[in-house]
Amino acid sequence: MQVDAQKLSWFQVPEDIKELLILAAKTWENTAESEKYMQQALAKAGENIDVLIAAYRYFYYKNNFILALQTVVKVTDKIKAAENFSDDWATLKPILVKRKEEPQIRLYLNAYAASGLVLAKLGAIEQAKEVSARVKEIDEKNDFGAGILLDILTRPPEEDD
Repeated sequence: MQVDAQKLSWFQVPEDIKELLILAAKTWENTAESEKYMQQALAKAGENIDVLIAAYRYFYYKNNFILALQTVVKVTDKIKAAENFSDDWATLKPILVKRKEEPQIRLYLNAYAASGLVLAKLGAIEQAKEVSARVKEIDEKNDFGAGILLDILTRPPEEDD
């Protein structure tokens, strides 16, 4: 796999962390080696949102759903802290509705919806339904895919003829 460092120019991280991410991509076929690079990038980057998102995607596509969930929760927690969001959904929902077009809020909703997908993959169906239903309440255009996930999770089983 060819990875061009210039394609990662939007990452606001030091070059050594970019290089670790590139190495993780270059060694994709060797999961143990590529995960070592991803873990090093996470350790060096701390709570950098770009690296957390890259790590979430990495773990998701490597089918490591536990680490994917832990990582995406870090993303939502970081945004919640930065925005001083309430843990109470009834309080938070109107804020998200009002500000849903702001990049930081879209990222929060995207990450929150992603957590629902990962919860479903882990078999936590009721939690996945709750997350998906919440995001769907805000997302009438289905930009975040939560409505599709909710439809899948709540679809009645097909009857055999």
